Amino acid sequence: MSSTIGLSTYSFFWQWHPTAVEPISLDTMLERTAAHGVTLFQICDYPLIESLDLAAVKATADRLGITLELGTRGIFEAHLTKYLDIAVALGASVVRSMFNTATHRPTLDEAVESLKSGISAYEAAGVTLALETYEQVPTPTVVAAVEAVNSPNLGICLDPANSVAALEHPRDTVERCAPYVKNIHVKDFSFTRKDGWVGFTLAGCPMGEGLLDYDHMIDTVRPAERGVNQIIEHWVPWQGDPQTTQQLEDRWTEHNLNYLRSRK
Repeated sequence: MSSTIGLSTYSFFWQWHPTAVEPISLDTMLERTAAHGVTLFQICDYPLIESLDLAAVKATADRLGITLELGTRGIFEAHLTKYLDIAVALGASVVRSMFNTATHRPTLDEAVESLKSGISAYEAAGVTLALETYEQVPTPTVVAAVEAVNSPNLGICLDPANSVAALEHPRDTVERCAPYVKNIHVKDFSFTRKDGWVGFTLAGCPMGEGLLDYDHMIDTVRPAERGVNQIIEHWVPWQGDPQTTQQLEDRWTEHNLNYLRSRK
């Protein structure tokens, strides 16, 4: 097995975000991904996917030699089914999701019930559902849900940077989740003092320059051995104007691709 390095909508966040003077399309993101020599793209938290011509999106990805993954939020059975249908249409074998939406915050018991109801369709379709680690839900709760459902098609999308905001140490998050990881979101991060030295800002930074112990994560999870893909994301701070911010985003993409490729 092997681990593929991919990009995502979060690699181009400021370029398709409404703050952009001319937001780029999904086709443009796919074309730029191919131009980097990358063959995997995760369409993550991109609401427009629900209204696009999925056959046309898949045709573009196929033409460029790109495999697609999908990402959403929420674990209601109806929502999971909706995104499974989209995944199947796109030929995506991974759907990343999260416990909470803007209007629903399930308890552990509610989450387990929803996941048990929805996972059988994923099993039948051969699609994996990966629940992301993030600050709104304690990592032990995410792990407990995965363990309770006990399906080979349910696991964790590991992003240790997210859980720092809940005072979870990244190494602890990695080690607790390692047996269940089905997908990895890769981004480095650091704390910087705010103006006047009053408080800190937690934000992204280029790989290798922050607090993510990437080598520990890879040694613990063993993505190449287990076929777990690594998706590059960014937390690029706003630089004051769209053009400067987008240029920095592109520089981080190039840097992070080189960083990960050098460690394969």
